[in-house]
Amino acid sequence: MTSQLNVDTIVDKAGSGGTNVKIGNTSTYVSDGGATTQNTVQSLVKVWCHFVQDSSHTISDSFNVGSLTDNGEGDTTQNLTNNMSNSNFSGNCNAGLSNNRYALWSTLGTGTMPILSFRRGSSNSTADDASGITTQIAGDLA
Repeated sequence: MTSQLNVDTIVDKAGSGGTNVKIGNTSTYVSDGGATTQNTVQSLVKVWCHFVQDSSHTISDSFNVGSLTDNGEGDTTQNLTNNMSNSNFSGNCNAGLSNNRYALWSTLGTGTMPILSFRRGSSNSTADDASGITTQIAGDLA
């Protein structure tokens, strides 16, 4: 026999409005069309960040990023607050399109995402800090 719970709002035991709902890593949700289900925890983005690489190396906004390390011109390491379970996760990064810059990640670690940015030249590319870089990581947290 299945059960169904119909509510408008879930609040904590004290009734103060905050929710602390925990779901297991086997929880699923139904797709928009209702034809399939997917794992809720697996489908969440585990890390995202927007940061300024040139001049200040400051994080504008982020989730699960503790700090940045400036390794030199066009070379930044994003340090995660919570590690990934392995280095086989899916990561992406983009540099602002101004001034013909692009960014890519290099060797991934479970707790870091090294990012390299370049200025596209006529015959080659040179390492160069970008004014804005965005990153995302999907995968399993440790």
